[in-house]
Amino acid sequence: MTLKTHQHNPLTEFFLSSRTKVAACAKHFVGDGGTTDGINENNTVINMKGLLSIHMPAYFDSIKKGVATVMISYSSWNGVKMHANHDLVTGFLKDKLKFRGFVISDWQGLDRITSPPHANYSYSVQAGVLAGIDMIMVPNDFTVFIDDLTLQVKNNIIPMSRIDDAVKRILRVKLVMGLFENPMADLSLTNQLGSKEHRELARDAVRRSLVLLKNGKPANTPLLPLPKKAPKILVAGTHADNLGYQCGGWTIEWQGVSGNEFIVGTSVLTAVKNAVDPTTQVVYSENPDANFVKSNDFSYAIVVVGETPYVETFGDSMNLTIPEPGPSIITNVCCGNLKCVVVLISGRPVVIEPFVDKMDALVAAWLPGTEGQGVTDLLFGDYGFTGKLARTWFKNVDQLPMNVGDPHYDPLFPFGFGLTTKPANN
Repeated sequence: MTLKTHQHNPLTEFFLSSRTKVAACAKHFVGDGGTTDGINENNTVINMKGLLSIHMPAYFDSIKKGVATVMISYSSWNGVKMHANHDLVTGFLKDKLKFRGFVISDWQGLDRITSPPHANYSYSVQAGVLAGIDMIMVPNDFTVFIDDLTLQVKNNIIPMSRIDDAVKRILRVKLVMGLFENPMADLSLTNQLGSKEHRELARDAVRRSLVLLKNGKPANTPLLPLPKKAPKILVAGTHADNLGYQCGGWTIEWQGVSGNEFIVGTSVLTAVKNAVDPTTQVVYSENPDANFVKSNDFSYAIVVVGETPYVETFGDSMNLTIPEPGPSIITNVCCGNLKCVVVLISGRPVVIEPFVDKMDALVAAWLPGTEGQGVTDLLFGDYGFTGKLARTWFKNVDQLPMNVGDPHYDPLFPFGFGLTTKPANN
């Protein structure tokens, strides 16, 4: 059974009362990706036109499709903390866009309205709740929040109408999700976690998301798709046999992990071994030197390098380079006459221009997660490359910020770029 739709906000199948559905969350509202220097929790300096055209479209789309919750960003917009921005949270999100779900704070988001955090908690509670935040994420001293909020309501600092709005929104989502009839998770579904069907879906997502940025040096024929039958091939790189690196942050631990322990999946190296002909010798060297590469008669090389896992502030970077030995591995392997494809594992575009000329092919694999065979499905031509860049790939960080339409728009690879290939007959 569905909730009756609002004429300005049609609720879709994502808003169904079903034990196989979850309430989605759109975050972080809004401008979180446009902070000064890209620094986490920083200030986004942009006018309303820019905010609406660059940062808001994803919220227009998700609200139209019936997203149940929206989380507010730690960041500020033109100096005003988003957690305290009544005009955008209530005036725009709730009133203008007719969002009918509920608004959530980020982890200790109210505390961080002040600098230093928690410097004036009563003010933070007042500012955040009056801005329109309906549910507060308080990880530790929740009684302090409850007592403070109760006192402010009793003293008419926060009107009861604001509490009514929050409660109505939270109850609406819970009712539509059927949580009053079925408050506990359906444990009969747990056997589907990691199922073959789900892993195949994840593998397909990898195939669709990879972007082919280069395929063949000038005047040369394309390198990809690679032949499965070859005498001897080299697989190199810090990320070739590391599921933790493939998955990135928020995996096993907050900041992610290195290695294959505790993660069920297929590394790119294992995927290569599974893909090639049984007669093909696969040689793996994480960090080979140039002499090793030259002294072996390899048919071609697959280099898998990139960023190490991070989340939030730990991902802040003023240079956006991939760490060593990644660049050295590219230099050592993609040398001489050896054909070389670089598979780049990263959570964002990074500085790669100095090395592009050395490569025969370059693939942006992003963070493919557990299903490395989605990568090799494309490298070896079981499927063709179809992915396109969802953001501009810069030449150097001095160009940033850089968006389509800017006078200085001179990217390494433009927004929407992506070479295509057709499946091969290996």
